[in-house]
Amino acid sequence: MATEGSGNSDWLTRSRVALWHPCTQMKHLERVPPLPIARGEGAWLIDFDGRRYLDAISSWWVNLFGHCNPRINAALMDQLGRLEHVMLAGCTHAPVVELSERLAGLTGLGHAFYGSDGASATEIALKMSFQFWRNVGQPAKTGFVSLENGYHGETLGALSVTDVALFKDTYAPLLRPSHQVMSPDWRRAEDGESAEAYALRAAASLEDFLAECADTTAAVILEPLVQGAAGMAMYHPVYLASARESCDRHRVHLIADEIAVGFGRTGTLFACEQAGITPDFLCLSKGITGGYLPLSCVLTTDAVFAAFYDDATARGFLHSHSYTGNALACRAALAVLDLFEEDDVLASNQAKAARLTELLAPVAAHPRVRHFRHTGMIWAFDVAGAPPGFSGEFHRRALARGLFIRPIGGTVYFMPPYVIGEAEMCLMAEVTLQLLDTV
Repeated sequence: MATEGSGNSDWLTRSRVALWHPCTQMKHLERVPPLPIARGEGAWLIDFDGRRYLDAISSWWVNLFGHCNPRINAALMDQLGRLEHVMLAGCTHAPVVELSERLAGLTGLGHAFYGSDGASATEIALKMSFQFWRNVGQPAKTGFVSLENGYHGETLGALSVTDVALFKDTYAPLLRPSHQVMSPDWRRAEDGESAEAYALRAAASLEDFLAECADTTAAVILEPLVQGAAGMAMYHPVYLASARESCDRHRVHLIADEIAVGFGRTGTLFACEQAGITPDFLCLSKGITGGYLPLSCVLTTDAVFAAFYDDATARGFLHSHSYTGNALACRAALAVLDLFEEDDVLASNQAKAARLTELLAPVAAHPRVRHFRHTGMIWAFDVAGAPPGFSGEFHRRALARGLFIRPIGGTVYFMPPYVIGEAEMCLMAEVTLQLLDTV
């Protein structure tokens, strides 16, 4: 078993030879090597030489309650003595049933279909929407609409509704066409135009498209309130309410991709709550297991489920993953929901968010900072004049100061674990302010 005494350099050498890292140009690792992690402890990552780094981005937005959380650990240890996994085609088990029941109670969506990751959830929702319209006798409704700069994953179906050129352009010949409408990202508002007014203007562009193309459109897919890969683009909840109305008016499904923003990240358990809407499909992943195990879920309505319920096998949803509804992953997710309920996490987060926003006030006022923004437990700002290579340099210099952070282009963002404390918040604010003057 690896120990901290093994040393970082040995693991870096072995990693470069054997491992192909995700979303990475491997040659760049010669300049900015990966961080070798021996263990985690609360909001901290610890390398093989014993150095500590504050995980300011929750390990790609998944870790809600800290590394090696004792209560999630205990739930998994208990489950290991009962059942690790069984195929869900033809079997069922307690954790997946209990998780489905609890998610239904929290969302009002009573039918849960499980996958392994966020892109899988997107694929499931797209396929379900497509087949729904086919099953109800409207096979022409095959198109999908997404927001400009939206991101929904990197498998082929998910990439087809993604609008990030860096990920999409290489694979364009393999992708199905989709239509993008105006993003409600408030950074694009005209001078003097409020975030709400701009969101309504963007919503009008969606309404115009659906008024013309609803007969061939299956669904609208969007990231509620925050478009993550777009640089934490934030928008007013009125857009969601208007989109729901347009979808209802034109008989088009609404798919809410809450893969990144679900489970308290925007301040409410689910972002759609802030607009008072229920989507036709709700995609969940990332924080669902607190960062412990791969799991995703698509929740949908009685009406969608009924369109597949039939004697004919071909009318069923014939989609599967070998590890669908994995018992260990579901048990971790149940432990996460227990933590939300027992610790009043949303109220605690509200207080922490107010405090971190206060600590970041000097950052917001820095002359290089543009569009400082905050939603729930997400903070972001754009750096004026960020040169090529800014994100990598900022990341490298932050590591040297004990902060693990990965800007998106010229956008610096924080998405810390909910267990973050006062001293850790101070570190984030102080290091970031220092780096703005040096990078």
